[in-house]
Amino acid sequence: MGDAVTEPAEPIGRPPAAAIELFGDRLPIAVDFVELLAREGERRGLIGPREVPRLWERHVLNSAVMAELVPQGARLIDVGSGAGFPGVPLAIARPDLRMTLLDPMERRTTWLTEVVSKLGLDVSVMRGRAEEPTVRRSVTGVDVASARAVAPLAKLARWCLPLLRPGGLLLALKGASAAEELDRDADAVRASGGTDLSVVTCGAELLAVPTTVVVIRKESSARSRDGRRRTGKDH
Repeated sequence: MGDAVTEPAEPIGRPPAAAIELFGDRLPIAVDFVELLAREGERRGLIGPREVPRLWERHVLNSAVMAELVPQGARLIDVGSGAGFPGVPLAIARPDLRMTLLDPMERRTTWLTEVVSKLGLDVSVMRGRAEEPTVRRSVTGVDVASARAVAPLAKLARWCLPLLRPGGLLLALKGASAAEELDRDADAVRASGGTDLSVVTCGAELLAVPTTVVVIRKESSARSRDGRRRTGKDH
C-alpha cells in the first residue's frame, strides 16, 4: 500500500471571487498552495489548528493584495517567511518579481523549498536572519523587503533597511494598531535610515478586512533627514 494521504481537518472551500481577481490564470497554483498548507501545515507546526478554514482570506489573499505596492520587476526579499507569507502568494500573483524567501529555521526553509519546487515557482530560499552579516553580504541592494508578524517596527527597520537599495521600500504587514506602532517607533525607524513613513491599506475593494501595511522608504544618500512625520499617501 502507498503512503497515506493526510486530509485537512477542516474544509478549505472553493476559492473566493477575490482569488480569481488577484491570481488570474495562476489561480490553480494558489489553490495548490492552500491545499498543501491545509494537508501539512498544522502537522509541521506552520499554522494553528483553527487556521485551515481561514487560509484564503486571512493568509493568502491578505498577502497577495500587497502586490499593488510592489514595482514591476522588483527584486524582493521576504523576511521571516515562515509558512510562506507574504512571499509565496506574492510570487504566485506576480511572477515578474525576483524573490528570495528568508527564514532562520531549518524546518521552515525545508517546507519553503518543497513549496517552491511543487508549485514550480522561480523563487530562491535562504536560511538565515536579516541582521546576520552573511545574509547582508548575500542579499544587498534589493528593491523591496516584505515582512509579516516578524518584529516591532523599530527592530524590523534596523534589520531590513540595510538590505535595501537607497529609495527601496520596506513593506510591513501589521494589524489594526499599525498607526499606533508607527507613532511609537517613528524616531527609531528614522534613526535606522527610514523616511516617508506611512500606513496604507490594500485590497479594500476585494477583501472584507483590507490588509494594513506600514510603508517605509530607505533614505537616499543625497537626501537629508528632516525629522518630519508625514501621514497618509503624502508621507
